[in-house]
Amino acid sequence: MQNQKLEGVLNLSLEATGEEREKSRQLDVGYLEEEKRWELIVKYNGSLQPLSGDLIQVEELIAGYAIVTLPESLIESFAELPEVEYIEKPKRLYFSVLDGKQTSCIPEVTVRDPFLSGKGVLMAILDSGIDYQSPEFQEKGGKTRIRYLWDQTLNPKEVDVLLTDHNEEFMQSLPPEGFTQGVMFSKERIDAALQSTAPLQLVPSVDTSGHGTAVATIAAGSGNFMDGRFQGVAPEAELLIVKLGNSRPNSFPKTTELMRGLTFAARTALQLSMPLVINLSFGNTYGVHDGTSLVERFLDNIAELGRCVICVGSGNEGAAGGHAAGTFNRDAQGNIPRTELAVGEYQASFSVQLWKEYTDTFRIVLQSPGGQILQLNSALDTAVRYRMEDTELLIYQGEPTPYSVRQEIYFDFLPANSYVNQGVWSFMIEPVQVEGGGYDFYLPSSSVLSVETRFFQSTPEKTLTIPSTAARVITVGAYDTYTEAYADFSGRGRNMPPSSINIKPDFVAPGVNIKTLSPGNVPVAVSGTSFATPFASGSAALLMEWGEGDIIRLR
Repeated sequence: MQNQKLEGVLNLSLEATGEEREKSRQLDVGYLEEEKRWELIVKYNGSLQPLSGDLIQVEELIAGYAIVTLPESLIESFAELPEVEYIEKPKRLYFSVLDGKQTSCIPEVTVRDPFLSGKGVLMAILDSGIDYQSPEFQEKGGKTRIRYLWDQTLNPKEVDVLLTDHNEEFMQSLPPEGFTQGVMFSKERIDAALQSTAPLQLVPSVDTSGHGTAVATIAAGSGNFMDGRFQGVAPEAELLIVKLGNSRPNSFPKTTELMRGLTFAARTALQLSMPLVINLSFGNTYGVHDGTSLVERFLDNIAELGRCVICVGSGNEGAAGGHAAGTFNRDAQGNIPRTELAVGEYQASFSVQLWKEYTDTFRIVLQSPGGQILQLNSALDTAVRYRMEDTELLIYQGEPTPYSVRQEIYFDFLPANSYVNQGVWSFMIEPVQVEGGGYDFYLPSSSVLSVETRFFQSTPEKTLTIPSTAARVITVGAYDTYTEAYADFSGRGRNMPPSSINIKPDFVAPGVNIKTLSPGNVPVAVSGTSFATPFASGSAALLMEWGEGDIIRLR
């Protein structure tokens, strides 16, 4: 029997075997195998600190959210506490990448009156790190513009080994106050590294993928390299950099690390009394896409703290074929709706989410590529397992959350041997009692699927990635400045009348063949909403500089 204080996919993860979790791309996220513990996102009231001890580790964030790490055996009893309102498991984050300033009218305010540059604004870039040695992140005199660099992937003990000849107080290798992972480097330490013959001994943080460096250059490059060719939108904004992740081998960024980074950025801006712009160029496809997950609600709370603007990319799922929508009504010939999913060759495990109104009941018929039939009803209250050809299915039906009346049926396709069966899988949905009538299927991010795995009759609407669906963030899509058209890959919102509120994306920015820098000052051309978002973030910094001192205008 499922626990209604736990997210559906977390309930399923707890019911899954160790082998099933290991095969799945989703179910094991948040499980710390070496410690046999779970890292979970908790919405709570009061305080959880009295519970913190040897078995339970509590990191209280902002606005009644916490990250709690505890043994699996204690999750049920922990959820029963009156202070605990709801619990979700972390989700994996994916950068919105596919492989100008002039169009965005930036020169109109940066090269002539009012000469805006982002000065006095704190720009937080939560990403894959930064090439802090690049002149694009330095002042004219060679000092860094980075106020703080928090590398969540570093182990403080390993960093201290490199500092045998440095005893200055700012050389201590510690995470930010209130956090337990990674190392925070101050402006003083980065400046010392820039003057050193071995900078990576003092600040051993590198941007391996180059994604964060490219984003930061667009948003806030100084223009010190190649005669200003790569100057960003807000070249004098101060930078706060968070390299997301953890120090475990083969790890990847999760929503828990994102929430830590957001909390650090918000607290720092409040301490410095500076306006804050946060740039988020990643997301995922798991969720109901209505802004009600704990991470989305957390972003809304952060956006209300002080003078804060959060810009989030809409994702690159618009043309990926990962969303299919429909209604439960039969067609004119009395046929029930059929949703066909093509699974490509060499496809490893993947999941399918089906979201519907809680009041709608129906029967599901699933047909495998070889014609095998599986019939399900919509009254599952526990995880069920089936085998169809060479594919193992793990199926679970969740309950509505305290924040949404939508209900999920979750399918995990696990290969019995090496790969899921290639071919067409068909979902046929027969209505029993229908009031709302609408449903949505979602696949994982296209970046982890075979290029051939997609819905045949896909729906480009409602393809925003999470957390760009949060209500109080600026959601940024991408367009092609060469064709002056909306980029086909850019995530889309719902079809809504112009008079509607909360239409997403809020606007689009250049996101095709954008010229920027990768680590080592190597020029690159990049595409994706990842690189449209920093145009918006930089522009927000200019507006906040312009409105400084005018509280009504700035808020």
